[in-house]
Amino acid sequence: MVFWEGYISDELMGTFAPIVVYWLYAGIYQLLPPLDQYRLHTRKEEEQKNLVPLSSVIKGVLLQQLVQALIAGSMFLVTTKQTSAGSLTQPPIQVQLIQILVAMFTMDTWQYFIHRYMHQNKFLYRHIHSQHHRLIVPYAIGALYNHPVEGLLLDTFGGAISFLISGMTARTSVFFFCFAVIKTVDDHCGLWLPGNIFHIIFQNNTAYHDIHHQLQGTKYNYSQPFFSIWDRLLGTYMPFSFVHRREGGFEARILKG
Repeated sequence: MVFWEGYISDELMGTFAPIVVYWLYAGIYQLLPPLDQYRLHTRKEEEQKNLVPLSSVIKGVLLQQLVQALIAGSMFLVTTKQTSAGSLTQPPIQVQLIQILVAMFTMDTWQYFIHRYMHQNKFLYRHIHSQHHRLIVPYAIGALYNHPVEGLLLDTFGGAISFLISGMTARTSVFFFCFAVIKTVDDHCGLWLPGNIFHIIFQNNTAYHDIHHQLQGTKYNYSQPFFSIWDRLLGTYMPFSFVHRREGGFEARILKG
């Protein structure tokens, strides 16, 4: 039993809940006070280094989410199977948890290799992936600011493949995709907040991804959004340390071998 049962279909929730969650969670970060003592970059750095205004970022994210919703809706339409009673029987909770883990690993694998190739291929980086790196200082709302082609290949197709390979139902996908969205937004929030559960559980976190957005780290820390497995296995992991800035906050500093 879920709170939307009887009101909204699982397929509709799977299509639109991640979009709503994105704006709610990113909006919370956007409305927070400056919190300079927890920032990985100063506000001055954000203003000077980022090459695209917030209004353009919002438009870019909305465009990606429109495409995402169209493809997700089509995917659910094709794959959903109903019983004679009109609703799909849900697997046991332990099966759903395994399916989510499989989906997490699948998404990480897809995104690592596509993401890495977009950096290695000069044409793809210059004309497509560089749009995301116009935000040298990441912030929450810009988590899904991508070129439309990248949004389609990396995020939308990555999510669809994860859903199909894991074998999860539309209902399970609501929880998985909302969790993935929250994790992605958090990885781009630019804050190292005490007690952040994502920083405690995942080594691939806000600071880890911040290294990738730094000019010296663009060829490292490709893994996203959950684990750092592929970076460690394939030699693209870049370790880092925290340094307290005199003016307040932290700096994730690359540890060069």
